[in-house]
Amino acid sequence: MESKIPGFYKLSPEERLKIVKKFANLTSDEVENLRKTGSLSIKKADMMIENVVGTMELPLGIATNFLINGKEYLIPMCIEESSVVAAASNGAKIARIRGGFRASSTEPIMIGQIQVTDLKNPEKAKKAILENKEKIISEANDRKSTIIKLGGGVKDVEARVVEFAGEKMLIVHLLIDCKDAMGANFVNTVVEDTAPLVEELTRGRVVLRILSNLATHRLARAEAVFDKKALGGEDVVDAILEAYQFACADIYRATTHNKGIMNGIEAVLLATCNDTRAVEAGVHAYASINGYHPLTTWEKNDDGDLIGKIELPLAVGIVGGATSVHPVAKTSRKILGIKSARELAEVLAAVGLAQNLAALRALATEGIQKGHMKLHARNLATMAGATDDIIDEVVEKLMKDGKPSFSKAKEIVENLKE
Repeated sequence: MESKIPGFYKLSPEERLKIVKKFANLTSDEVENLRKTGSLSIKKADMMIENVVGTMELPLGIATNFLINGKEYLIPMCIEESSVVAAASNGAKIARIRGGFRASSTEPIMIGQIQVTDLKNPEKAKKAILENKEKIISEANDRKSTIIKLGGGVKDVEARVVEFAGEKMLIVHLLIDCKDAMGANFVNTVVEDTAPLVEELTRGRVVLRILSNLATHRLARAEAVFDKKALGGEDVVDAILEAYQFACADIYRATTHNKGIMNGIEAVLLATCNDTRAVEAGVHAYASINGYHPLTTWEKNDDGDLIGKIELPLAVGIVGGATSVHPVAKTSRKILGIKSARELAEVLAAVGLAQNLAALRALATEGIQKGHMKLHARNLATMAGATDDIIDEVVEKLMKDGKPSFSKAKEIVENLKE
């Protein structure tokens, strides 16, 4: 069969699935796995993206112990990687000893970009934009929109001249308050509608009109004091600081350092159906400003305790898009008890800091693998065919072996079944 299938998008999910079954020679069991949709109905899934044939489930866990700005939180986390939920819970538990996390955020301002080319005098065009800032803001906000009604919309205008391959262009930034939405659709609509006015003012040619995922005006911050005794003593604090210095000095380590932070943040983003790709892109770009660096900072106070801080852009929403459609996302928001997009961003920052603390502590002491091993052993036991009545015994025997493997798990399962 060819993958060229005219009208595939017009078919029902069931009709598409029949074609995929034939194309990939799927078994009946494999087809049934795709048909099982859980809380997200196939009808609703088909409304969310194109060419739907099924859904895919991931574990949803709850991170405990979070105290943020004096408020208690249970944190839903959707992720396939073991140890992440436990690590976040452990980091939050240690933070509680000294009062938990203190978090803050800036206004939910997104950047909408308008690219202007074919300019005889780019600096003159820039001046024209800045001199007509109020006119641009007024016309951009002259629209029927819930965000505008709630006090959002364009708040400021910036302009800069950039150069590539000897050609100069003007980039106009509309700074747009998106309130409790992530805001991508709203921002894109505003910049597209504002483009003709920008062309008129600059006498240039507008090419791209699109939001930027580098949300430098939409930042979230969190900090906490981690008790040295709970961490394992001042030697552990010093080891964590040395691990942090490694990340500051080396981009290869800094990348993995920041990936660990995003383990927790992305798990919450996914649980609430926020745009993981947008946040990930923005976070790593932000970490690259003035050279790629860790998103967290760590230091020791006069008592020998560890102080951690994090700052990163978090363009998230609690209304609109999949956040308002997916039933589990709506339930996750209820579990969180959040009232605004800014509060969600602050929670995410605290989760990222807790995750980083737990990872650094593990790396600086026993190594990262010990925490993974028991869950890894359970996964191996399941893959080897362990049933509910013997799985705990299989895991115990695998852990005693010291180096769990699939072949060993299979051997243990077969022996127990015999």
